[in-house]
Amino acid sequence: MIEAKLNAFLKGLLENMPSGWLRLTTHRLDIYDESQAKTQFLEQLEALYQSGDTSKSALDTLPTAYDYIRLGHPLSCVLEWALAKENGVASNQIISFSSQTAPLLAVLRKNLLDGKKTRIISDENVNALFDFDQFGDVYGYHPIVEKLVGTDSIEPFDGSTILYSKGEVGAVELFPNVDFAINTDNRYGSIILVSDSSVSYISEIQHVRRRETIAMTPADCNTVLRKLVGLPAEDFDTSKVQENERTVAQNIKRITGSDTNPLVGSSGLSIQYGIMMGLVHNALKNHPGKDIKFIVPPNCYGGTNDQARRVAACLPNVEIVDLPVDAGRDMVTSVEHVLSEVAKADAVPYIIVEIPTNPRVEVPNLINLEAALSKARKTPDGNSAVAPVFVLDQTFCPNYHFLGEEAILSNVQTIAYVSGSKFPSGGLCTAGYVTSNAKASAFMSHIDNHLTACDNKATNLQMDILAKQLPSMLDRIEGAYKNTREFVNFISEKLPEAKINFVSEELAAEGFTPSVFSLDLPTKGTTDEEREMYKRALNLKLINMMIEAIPSESKYCVSYGQLKGCYWTIPATSTQGTTKEGDKDYIARVALSQDMDLEKHKEVFAEFVEGL
Repeated sequence: MIEAKLNAFLKGLLENMPSGWLRLTTHRLDIYDESQAKTQFLEQLEALYQSGDTSKSALDTLPTAYDYIRLGHPLSCVLEWALAKENGVASNQIISFSSQTAPLLAVLRKNLLDGKKTRIISDENVNALFDFDQFGDVYGYHPIVEKLVGTDSIEPFDGSTILYSKGEVGAVELFPNVDFAINTDNRYGSIILVSDSSVSYISEIQHVRRRETIAMTPADCNTVLRKLVGLPAEDFDTSKVQENERTVAQNIKRITGSDTNPLVGSSGLSIQYGIMMGLVHNALKNHPGKDIKFIVPPNCYGGTNDQARRVAACLPNVEIVDLPVDAGRDMVTSVEHVLSEVAKADAVPYIIVEIPTNPRVEVPNLINLEAALSKARKTPDGNSAVAPVFVLDQTFCPNYHFLGEEAILSNVQTIAYVSGSKFPSGGLCTAGYVTSNAKASAFMSHIDNHLTACDNKATNLQMDILAKQLPSMLDRIEGAYKNTREFVNFISEKLPEAKINFVSEELAAEGFTPSVFSLDLPTKGTTDEEREMYKRALNLKLINMMIEAIPSESKYCVSYGQLKGCYWTIPATSTQGTTKEGDKDYIARVALSQDMDLEKHKEVFAEFVEGL
C-alpha cells in the first residue's frame, strides 16, 4: 500500500500530468537536455513532492526524461521513483520493462560476461516464459533454476540469486539472500528491484532495456500507477485485438509488396534483436560448427551497431565484420569483398544495412548489389559457401518494394524491418515490424520464436495505434518527400556551396522518396581542425536558429516520419553515439513531415545565410 503523502502526490500528478507524457514517444523536446536526462527529471520531481505541488503548470515545466520510451520516459520514471520510495531504495534500483523476460536476460548477460553463476528461484515454470532448454545455447545462458519453497528459506549462493514471480508488478520486494527480485504481469511487463549489494548491475540492466527491448509503455505505467493509488484504471479493450492484427498485417503487406505474414515488435530494436537471435538460432541448427559473421556498416545507426556488437560479445562463434557503405565507399564493392572473405572462412554471412544509407542518404546500384549478393561462391575445400541473408533496415524508405516476387532482390534471401516510431505510427508509439521475401520466409519462424521468448511483441495498444496510422502511411511519405525536395532545392539555391546529401530526382522517380537529408555546411579556416570546428559550430547555429524561430515545429531530435514539424540532429552526437569516433558524421541531418510551415523554415534559413 502506498503511504498517504506519496499516494496523495501521485493522485494529483496523474490527474494533472501533461498529455504528452501519455501519448507521445518523446515528450517536450524543447526542454530536453540529453546530458541530464537520467537525473534532471527526478530531481525536480522530488522537489515538487516535497512541496506537494502537482499543479498543471509545475508538471508541464518538468524536463523531459530519458528517450524514446526504450530507456525510459516520464511515467516510467514516476513509477520507478514511487516504488523505490516504498521499498526504501534509490530510484535507479527499480527498473521497469514492457517485457516479462528482458530483466532476467539482462542479469544473465552480465553474469555470462563476468563468468558468474546465476540462480533463478521461482514458484512459476520459468521455462514457460523463457525456454532455457530450447534457447539456452543460442544466448549462452544456462542458469540454475530452483522451485521456490518459501522466501524465508532461501539459502546463500555463490553467484547471483534472482527471485522471479508473477503478480501485481507494483508488489515487488527483496528477501534475504536475494540479489534481484523480478515481478511480472502478463498485461504490463515487469519490474526488477536491484539489491544494495548489486547496484553495479544497474547500468547494464538499463542498457539491455535501451538496446534489446523497451521500458514499460506510458499507457501501462499509467494504468499500474492508477491501480497503486486507488484511482479508476481501465485495462485495454481487447475486443478489437484480432481485427487490429489483421488490419496491421494487411497494410504491411500492401506497403511492402510481400505476401509473408509480418511480425510486429515493441520497437525497431526489439525487432532487430529478434532478427539477430533468430538468425543465430537458424545458423546453429542448419550450419552447426560454422562461425557466424554479422556484417554491419561501422557508421550505421548507433543502436544497430551497438546491439550487433553486444550479441557478438556473448557468443564465441559470432563476430562483427565492418562493411563500409557511406561517404564515397561503395556498398556493392564492400559486399563483394566481404562475402568473398566470409566464403574463404566457410562462415555464415548475415548482412545488416540501411538503404538509403544513414546519414548520407545514398542508394547503391541495386542491379550490381543483387548480383553481388546472389553470386555463387566456393569455400577453400570446393564446397558451396553459405548464401548470405540480407537484413535491410528500411526505415528511411519503407514504401520501396524490395520484397515482392518481381522486386530487385527477389532472388536474394532478404528480410526487411522498419522502426515503428517513424512513419508507421507517426511518432505515437515505438512498435516496429519485420517481413521478408519468399526466399527468406523460412527465417520468420525463428524470428517469431525469439520475439516471443524475449516477450518483445507489440502491446495491444501499440497494435491499435498502428492499425489507425498505417493506412495513411504512404500518403504521409509522399507529402513529406515533396516538402523535403522543395526545401533541399531552396537550400541549393540560397547556399550552393553547401553539400546536400539527398536522393536524385531519378532515384525518387524509381520510388526512393525519403524525407531526410543531411547538410554539410561550407566552412573556413587555415587547418583541418579549424575548418572542422567552424563547421560544427555552424551546424549548431543553424539548428538553434530554427528551434528558436519555430519552437512549435522545429525540434532537436533524431526522429523522422513524425506527423508534424521538422526535426534536426547531428548524427555524431545522437544516432551514432556508440559509433567509433573516426566513423562519426558531424553534419546536420534534417527530417521533414507532411504537415509543417515550409515557408517559415525557408525564411529562417535565408536569414541564416545572410548572417554568414
